[in-house]
Amino acid sequence: MATRLEKTDVVTVGVGWTGGIIAAELTKAGYNVVGLERGEDRSTKDFQMIHDEYRYDIHHDLMQDVSKETITFRNNRDERALPMRRLGSFLPGSGVGGAGVHWNGQTWRFLPYDLQIKSMTDEKYGSGKLGDEYTYQDWGISYEELEPYFYQFELVAGISGEDNPKGAPRSNEYPTPPMKSTPILDKFKNATSNMGLNPIQMPSANLSENYENPDGQTIAQCQYCGFCERFGCEYGAKSSPNVTVIPTAQQTGKFDMKTHSEVVEVIQEGGKATGVRFVDTVSGEEFIQPADVVVLTSYVLNNTRLLLQSNIGQPYNPENGQGVVGKNYCYQILPGAAGFFEDQKFNTYMGAGSLGATVDDYNGDNFDHSDLDFIHGGSISITQTGRRPIGSNLTPSGTPSWGPEFKKQSLNYHNRTLSVVAQGASIPHRENFMDLDPTYKDFYGNSLLRLTYDFTEQDRKLHQHITEVCGEIMKEMGADIIEKNQMDDHYDIVPYQTTHNTGGVIMGADAETSAVNNYLQMWDSESLFVVGASAFVHNGGYNPTGTVGALAYRAAEGIQQYLEQGGGQLVKSKSKSKLT
Repeated sequence: MATRLEKTDVVTVGVGWTGGIIAAELTKAGYNVVGLERGEDRSTKDFQMIHDEYRYDIHHDLMQDVSKETITFRNNRDERALPMRRLGSFLPGSGVGGAGVHWNGQTWRFLPYDLQIKSMTDEKYGSGKLGDEYTYQDWGISYEELEPYFYQFELVAGISGEDNPKGAPRSNEYPTPPMKSTPILDKFKNATSNMGLNPIQMPSANLSENYENPDGQTIAQCQYCGFCERFGCEYGAKSSPNVTVIPTAQQTGKFDMKTHSEVVEVIQEGGKATGVRFVDTVSGEEFIQPADVVVLTSYVLNNTRLLLQSNIGQPYNPENGQGVVGKNYCYQILPGAAGFFEDQKFNTYMGAGSLGATVDDYNGDNFDHSDLDFIHGGSISITQTGRRPIGSNLTPSGTPSWGPEFKKQSLNYHNRTLSVVAQGASIPHRENFMDLDPTYKDFYGNSLLRLTYDFTEQDRKLHQHITEVCGEIMKEMGADIIEKNQMDDHYDIVPYQTTHNTGGVIMGADAETSAVNNYLQMWDSESLFVVGASAFVHNGGYNPTGTVGALAYRAAEGIQQYLEQGGGQLVKSKSKSKLT
């Protein structure tokens, strides 16, 4: 029998960026918060010996253990989904800080076009621009409404950046100046400027200078060591939940963080979430944590699975398009081009996760789509993240994958290769979704999450168009050999692509077509908030973290308002039928 714990004001399921933000804001307001994290605790001191590529990059020491927690995958409904037995396409984090520990730190604001993509597309191109099988819609909030929360996240994280003429408009400058430029980045900037484009230094959570945020937390200046992605920062120079919001929450004395705590059910009574049931993964003991407000702040896939597992919300049905939980799963595509330089060498081993330059001229609706049969686009960037010896062996096509010739070409091109890559937007499709697998179960007897996903015609056309632009940029940069990225016939769960999964618990203004309102409060359970990229209606042409942070700060404000007013829906749905 589960042990019932003392009731708290708020319980979060996960202690990463979103869980940390909720905890910091609510405890500062005087509320008691319990944070449940299924992984272990960790802080900057745990990363002192972090520069071990084999352990952290190849064997994913900071990531989710798929022998204990995994998903099943298939390309379409006619296939049988099989379990993912090794991490590949994406790398969910595990432990305190979540993926915010091992991220690169590239921090963008989604464009105004993203948040009102359906109405803006219809107004400019007509309602038939894409077929009915694409389920994109407005997010239920405008950029103007969300902009203060973007800035709030940037202030807490100390983001380093500069004005972007093609990006989302800003009312305030970045908290810290942009990172240093390099000969590699200058080469990209000069080439794109010559092409009439608008390059900028990438906004970065690897800070350009020492910084104290509004909560009094100090973030150190980046050392440009080249060990960001898949690694924690031993200098405390990469903004993460562990050096910002989590210490802020802990210093209030009102935050109780419980590690090794696997939540297996959200408890619902009378149409409201009243707490969660969790298992201590060390002792095997089971507990119930009652709370006035439950906040799911886990990874995209886990947020969706926990709702389905707890029978909260209407599961999405691809056959008739009804239901919302599991709907609008989106990923990203990666148009791009690699350039091989015969007579030039670059210091590619140096860098930082967000050391890069970007053009947004082909992102969102910044270019005319009238004669194109796709929408949106992507940010086009060159990054200098630090080329490590095991995982970085880019060689020209035709090179053997092993043996003396492979070694020769790997050594020759290790510091003679540059890549220009775009983060291509992903538009939701009726057949791309998440549900519970009817066959495979986890250790606790609960169904695994099943992911059904494949590339669409929209993806292919966008990929082809942006890849040609990337090839033109690489040509202007003077590469001797240019190889353009190719899109496979079908999406595969390996190799690594990005960790930018979105959707499943999407936000909106209508309870019939969305799971949460613009405070990320469930339409079907007013005391339950679901915070993260699971709320994204589609995936844009950027890293999602900046937008996740903004939505988390708005959700924290909404939770406080909910508690102060004693309950109730914070936003009324355009469709009243699902509201009590």
